[in-house]
Amino acid sequence: MSENVRFVRMGIGSGPVPYQEAWEEQQRLHALRLADEIPDTVLLLEHPPVFTAGKRTKPEDLPLDGTPVVQVNRGGEGTWHGPGQLVGYPIVKLPEPMDVVAYVRRLEEALIRASADLGVATSRIEGRSGVWVLGAELPDARVDPAQVIDIGKLTLRMGLPLGIDPRLAGPEYAPSNAGQRGDDRKLAAIGVRVARGVTMHGFALNCNPDMTWFDRIIPCGIRDAGVGSLSTELGREVTVADTAPVVERRLAEVLAELPEPALSH
Repeated sequence: MSENVRFVRMGIGSGPVPYQEAWEEQQRLHALRLADEIPDTVLLLEHPPVFTAGKRTKPEDLPLDGTPVVQVNRGGEGTWHGPGQLVGYPIVKLPEPMDVVAYVRRLEEALIRASADLGVATSRIEGRSGVWVLGAELPDARVDPAQVIDIGKLTLRMGLPLGIDPRLAGPEYAPSNAGQRGDDRKLAAIGVRVARGVTMHGFALNCNPDMTWFDRIIPCGIRDAGVGSLSTELGREVTVADTAPVVERRLAEVLAELPEPALSH
């Protein structure tokens, strides 16, 4: 991976970027990156309020009040984007042999490090993508075996059954919440697409959004956990402008660790 990853801030401080405009820019950059005409590029922006539905979205998880929904070709399920949320779209050429799971883990790692820099401890959770604040341990809790994730049937909610993968369990992942904790809270969502070896879509990190928007949907199809933000966790205002440079630095670190991809011919 080239260390010359380029960051482009669209709309941060100058107004949110409509979803369709950002999608068209992703497609333009994807073609240029595929042809090796630009380096790996990460768009960082805010959107106006919009609900998007990935390939695995269930109709019952979408808004019931007629709010428009944009169908998108990323993995994952339904989510919300809007002001106060830092959205990142990395347009990155992955090395061969292509390892999408490793790429998603790097995005998670960058956001875990960035959240720690800002004062919030986060984690991965077995069976779920994204970055999470773990609920408080419950004294004398009894684990419900029916709620324990079977890692051998893991999907990561990205649209592809991945089977058993030792990278998806173990000390870097908190155990699935089977009643031993209070509600876990999702701080950042991840949904990616890889076309011809180049990534699209990406992540959304909640900084200081109006959290009531999430009440209209089942975020990411997850019914047994909550949604959090940097501001709600810290009890003070943390803006997208505060967060963007921290995320840039951490993303640059983890993307630089990827091997250099071969040039197109």
